[in-house]
Amino acid sequence: MILSIMKFPTMLPVVYLLAVNLAGFLSMGIDKQKARKHRRRIPEKTLFLIATLGGSIGSIFGMILFHHKTRHLSFCLGMPLILALQVMGAWALCRYFLS
Repeated sequence: MILSIMKFPTMLPVVYLLAVNLAGFLSMGIDKQKARKHRRRIPEKTLFLIATLGGSIGSIFGMILFHHKTRHLSFCLGMPLILALQVMGAWALCRYFLS
């Protein structure tokens, strides 16, 4: 599979974004389960780092689906803000490279 991905380097960003968004989604679910069981949690810094690295959509879906961190203002504002900055950055890069 890795060899087939390497044949199509334009697919690498898509594969990366799918993987990091899956990580964001799963990290919200895992942290919610740990919170319910009163176990050691995933640090908030780590949850924000995953979102910042491109997993903001998955993290937001995880927040909504698992009802996790939805009462924390830093997450309710921070995750959409990270997503907005990522969309603006992607738009700017596309304009720069495709013009």
